[in-house]
Amino acid sequence: MTLDLHSLAGVLIPFAGTSLGAAGVLFLKRDLTLGLRRGLTGFAAGVMVAASIWSLLIPAIDRSASLGVWAFFPAAAGFWCGILFLLALDRLIPHLHVGSEEAEGPRSTLSKTTMLVLAVTIHNIPEGMAVGAVFAGYLSGDSMVTLGGALVLSLGIAIQNFPEGAIISLPLRAEGVSRGRALWYGVLSGIVEPAAALVTILGAAILVPALPYLLSFAAGAMLYVVVEELIPEMSEGPHSNIGTLTFALGFTVMMILDVALG
Repeated sequence: MTLDLHSLAGVLIPFAGTSLGAAGVLFLKRDLTLGLRRGLTGFAAGVMVAASIWSLLIPAIDRSASLGVWAFFPAAAGFWCGILFLLALDRLIPHLHVGSEEAEGPRSTLSKTTMLVLAVTIHNIPEGMAVGAVFAGYLSGDSMVTLGGALVLSLGIAIQNFPEGAIISLPLRAEGVSRGRALWYGVLSGIVEPAAALVTILGAAILVPALPYLLSFAAGAMLYVVVEELIPEMSEGPHSNIGTLTFALGFTVMMILDVALG
């Protein structure tokens, strides 16, 4: 399985989205308002849920059709492995979510800035794995995966990474971190995505029959992030429907991209 230029570009597209979003710290003077942060987080959550369904879980089940009534098994098993993998990372890595004062994971002497970056890094791992799993299917010659479909997933994740880059860099700036360092931390948090994608592609090259498990693993990991992190963040503070509406918008955008262009 050889990584061609189209696939390499596809792997890097989500990272570009994060970096461009983080660059907002160079132009915006204030931190994001609570309402705007809710809206951006809801949009990101909607994109991730739609991508998990149309780009990962449904293809995983379709690829297992030869198992008959057991066609659900690879998707279900991979999904739960993804959930448990992110749960383990959540418990083992000290991190701090944006807007929270209480760190999660083991006790640590790490700075608040470092733990904020680690929280976003954990979030980005399943997104990179999702891109890697889909491109692995394309590179393996799987007729069910087209280059267009793989690029659509990359584009969808890049779209939701754009506000995420701003969500990490702007609060760091508000904490007193310099603009240049806040930008660097935002970019750094996104580097894990192409790294996770490349590791997934290499793993799939060795275990091509395991592709349905890899696809659903990425879906489980992404949905863990949505439920554990993004939904609480978009619901914090006084009651508001902005997060719900932007979730629906993000879900719709990703669904349209996947069905119309994938």
